[in-house]
Amino acid sequence: MQDSTDDVATRPSGGRPWRRFARSFVSADSYGLVLLLVMATYVVSVSVDSKVAAPVVLTVQLVTVWLTLRTSHARPATRLVADIGLSVAAVATLLSFFNHEPGAELGGIFALCCALYLIAPFSIVRHLMTRRDIDLETLLGAIAAYLLIGMFFAFAYQAAGQLGSVPFFGSDGPGSLSQDLFFSFVTMTTVGYGNLVPAANPGQTLAVLEALTGQLFLVVAIGKIISSPLVRRGSRPGS
Repeated sequence: MQDSTDDVATRPSGGRPWRRFARSFVSADSYGLVLLLVMATYVVSVSVDSKVAAPVVLTVQLVTVWLTLRTSHARPATRLVADIGLSVAAVATLLSFFNHEPGAELGGIFALCCALYLIAPFSIVRHLMTRRDIDLETLLGAIAAYLLIGMFFAFAYQAAGQLGSVPFFGSDGPGSLSQDLFFSFVTMTTVGYGNLVPAANPGQTLAVLEALTGQLFLVVAIGKIISSPLVRRGSRPGS
């Protein structure tokens, strides 16, 4: 009877991690939902017709940044600056639905959204460093921050292509959102297929910066999160 009782008692606990994992992707206070929105941004970018892709992707992007800052408990000053930027970007995005022509206007929207995307991963890392435990949220948050960095550079490439005087990829053209995302993550992971190459600056400088950032993030940021005194103190048994 003792063995049977123990077995029954342990069954619910075995399912709890999976339930927590599932809930993290539907909770507005979890990085799982942020991660899903980042993935949705990628899917929309490579799936939507190029004529309307930019406004749709920018809309999803604005929601992603807003939720990221909310989930990471960004500081009030950061939230205020971001809210102003998000409001301006939202109005500009709405106007861009009626103007799909490339140029300075669309490039300016992408540049503004890039700034917001740059704030988001820093806010996540700051939040993770203050968490008392290393848990599922820590893992999901670190992954989300890493992907947001890749997204930031992808939209930076798109802004450079829109604002630049020469095609971003030279003879391969200015680059679509799909191409920019592909090139960004290939560069950040230092795979370097070489089928897409920036033709000039600032694209070349951005590519070098992304490759360095991607590697330094894995070494420094995640290491900093794990070695944080608050994290180490919270992970001790009985704490």
